Formats: sequence, C-alpha cells, structure tokens
Amino acid sequence: MPSLLLTVFLLQLAIHLVNTFGASSINAVLWNLYNSLPSSKSESSAEQRELKSQYLKVRKELNATSSQDQFAKWAKLRRQHDRLLEQLDKNKASTDSTRATFDSAVSTLRWIGTNGLRMFLQFWYSKQAMFWIPKGWVPYYAEWLLSFPRAPLGSISIQAWFLACTAVIILVSDALVAIVAMVAGLGSGTAQEARKEPVGVPSEKAASEEKKEL
Repeated sequence: MPSLLLTVFLLQLAIHLVNTFGASSINAVLWNLYNSLPSSKSESSAEQRELKSQYLKVRKELNATSSQDQFAKWAKLRRQHDRLLEQLDKNKASTDSTRATFDSAVSTLRWIGTNGLRMFLQFWYSKQAMFWIPKGWVPYYAEWLLSFPRAPLGSISIQAWFLACTAVIILVSDALVAIVAMVAGLGSGTAQEARKEPVGVPSEKAASEEKKEL
C-alpha cells in the first residue's frame, strides 16, 4: 500500500506544520489572501484603509488647530473627525464579525482535513496491514503491539504507522531547528568578532625607553 503509506505520512506532516506554526498564524495568512482576492470583501477592506487614512489626516489637522483662535475651522474638523470615527467603528464591527465567521469556517475545514481525516483513516483501515514484518524478526509481544488494535498479527497497523511517521517528523524537525540555530549563532559570532577593533598594548621595551627619556 505505497499510496496509503505516503498519504499517512503527508497527513501527519501537515498536522505537524499546523501545530508548529499555530492555527492563528495560518488563519491570519489565509485572511490576508482572502482579502487580496478581487471580491466585495477586498473592496470593503480598501475602503476601510482609505477611511482610516482620512481619519488620521483629519485628526492630525485637528490637533494642530486651536479651538480658541480658529474656532470655526476647529468645529468643522471636529465634526469630520467624529463622523469618520463613527464610520470606522461600524466598519470595524462588521469586519470583526466577518473575520470571526471566516476563522470558524477555516478552523472547521482544517480540522476535518487533518485530525478528522486521520481519525477516519485509522478507523477505516484499522483491520488492514500497512506492510508485513519478516517472521521471527521481533518477539510475539512486539508483533502484537505493532499490529494493535485490529491489524493481522505480524503486520504494521495504521496506528503504528502514524506513530512512526510522527516520531520521524519530530526528529527531523528538531534536527533542522538545531542546525539553523547553530548556523545563525556562528554567523552572529563571526560578525561580532569582525566588528571588534584591535587594541594596541605597549611592549615592556617601549615602556622602559619612555621611562629613561623622562
């Protein structure tokens, strides 16, 4: 079953990536991609940015205007400021509601495509052997554990294959993180040494000659 073996490995890799980067970070990236698409939501996001730019401009001008010396101008800017602020609050509430619905839908689809699919595969192929172990390679209790819960004795169950994929992915991920950290540490150490300036130390002979001259 090479296709099922590969499917299990890729599925477990996807679950590991989601757990590593975090669901909130993935939701934020997908939200930005969704807003960049040519749709009514992207247009409303552009209008929100334009409205915020106008609000900041009016607010800056309002702060630079004296309410005593230029009351008429200040009052006009104040009305514009309050109107823009009210529009921003309404748009923000609508955007927050849409974002909450989007996050909920994405989280549901992500769970169905990762953990939900894993549970389905473990149930559907629980009686099927992923591959067989040569007879006599491991003792009986090891064969029973590797075929747990319902795979034929002497085979590797899908649950055991999921655990094996998880262990390999975690080991490789930790090794890559350690290598990157080591390379980054060596690079920063080399840069710091290059920035250091050599400090000249006078020799004993030069110091004694200076004393004689004095």
